[in-house]
Amino acid sequence: MRRHRIACLAFDGMAPFELATVAEVFAVSRPELDVDWWYRFELCAETPGPHRVVGGFDIVVHHGLDRLRYADTVIVPGVADVRRDVSPAVLAALRDAHARGARLVSICSGAFALAAAGLLDGKEATTHWRHARLLQERHPEVVVNAAVLYVDHGSIVTAAGTAAGIDACLHLVRTDHGADVAARVARRMVMAAHREGGQAQFAEHPVGRAPSDDPVGHAVRYALDNLHRRLTVDELAGVAHLSVRQFERRFVEAAGLPPGRWITQRRVRAGAALLESADLPVETVAARVGLTVAGFRHHFRATTGVSPSAYRRQYRR
Repeated sequence: MRRHRIACLAFDGMAPFELATVAEVFAVSRPELDVDWWYRFELCAETPGPHRVVGGFDIVVHHGLDRLRYADTVIVPGVADVRRDVSPAVLAALRDAHARGARLVSICSGAFALAAAGLLDGKEATTHWRHARLLQERHPEVVVNAAVLYVDHGSIVTAAGTAAGIDACLHLVRTDHGADVAARVARRMVMAAHREGGQAQFAEHPVGRAPSDDPVGHAVRYALDNLHRRLTVDELAGVAHLSVRQFERRFVEAAGLPPGRWITQRRVRAGAALLESADLPVETVAARVGLTVAGFRHHFRATTGVSPSAYRRQYRR
């Protein structure tokens, strides 16, 4: 049986949660899935041996950077210090892996390593929101988006902090094996397969967690209940009992993007869920999420990078 090699980088001072996330998804044997192939997980470091991690305990790494030469996917679950330069040896190994076609994935501050290697130049990428501004300042050639959980460019995937690593890892399983296998892995982990209803390549932070008396929260819930209708910013501002200017400012603070763009992405996300779960014509899906067919096709491709029909084939095969 062919094995997909996963090489995960370890280092002194790393957070064990991100490492555990990667190991839980890719290192656990899952014969119950009955798939043609699964993953072979290897932990490696620039210097093999014991490495002290957050919490005051050590992990022992048996492999060096040579494992990146054979990996199908290389995962960087963080860097030791976002304000320090990444080791030249690590950067060279990442560039070499990418050049020969390996898929590179960063979680949280791991994006700083990919950016320092020049692999994110001209690309949209994400990291933990606390580090987003610094990443943009240190690497202005990267388009940093702090309002998403992960960004997938196919050969390069960047994920935001901590739990977003789970979303990204499950997304990789979904890409490799389909939605059903990813859902079964998620169930075994006792979590939802997707924190957002749809399965687009760009997953936003959930926004509907505002307190019940928060005016933006009221508008968010109203919008989610009425995605099939034409919604305007004026209408949502009225629901929130705010002026349009106040509403737009507070919405951006809460969601990380303007209300009009957020509504469009929510429509796409709802449409993606319908494409997965039902054999509805695209025309029907578009109508149910409040878009014209042409508008749905345009926004769906702009958000996910694929057409609705291609998305359906990919996630329902």
